[in-house]
Amino acid sequence: MFLESTNRAGWIEVVCGSMFSGKTEELIRRLKRAQFARQKVEIFKPKIDVRYSDEDVVSHDANTIRCTPVENSGNILLLTGDVDVVGIDEAQFFDSNIVSVCKTLADNGIRVIVAGLDMDYTGKPFGPMPDLMAVAEYVTKVHAICVRCGNLAHHSHRLSDNDKLVMLGEKHDYEPICRHCFNELMKKEHQ
Repeated sequence: MFLESTNRAGWIEVVCGSMFSGKTEELIRRLKRAQFARQKVEIFKPKIDVRYSDEDVVSHDANTIRCTPVENSGNILLLTGDVDVVGIDEAQFFDSNIVSVCKTLADNGIRVIVAGLDMDYTGKPFGPMPDLMAVAEYVTKVHAICVRCGNLAHHSHRLSDNDKLVMLGEKHDYEPICRHCFNELMKKEHQ
């Protein structure tokens, strides 16, 4: 899908899925293509995401692209001047205003590419992601591979007993699992 059009009709693209499914990898790929097409690109992530870098969006495969960390979604509007494309990583960690920020950007003729977890570790829709998917013109759901059985995974299973909703983590904190394995684990936990 070639979306690097230079017409000024804005739109929203959402890339969602579980941990280790390639969301950030796909976000970086699309943003680098836009840069290659000589479009002006601005990239943002929540300030709380310091897992791999303070000022880069970094995939689990170590691909990177420079970004601006922001405290809240409203700052994105303040920091986007004359741009063609805005990229936003880890959108599930932003406040609910991220939806209207993305709509405002798109209404102003900007291509908005958003990546984030669609479900939290309990299997429930995560933060503003369902609303972002509802207002987006394009939604791409990517999948990891279940580490337990090899099927397509779309759940992010937390390996610790921490029950905080927001817990930044990596491979030792989460594992991608399929629906069947997730349901089996939930049955065991509730016995």
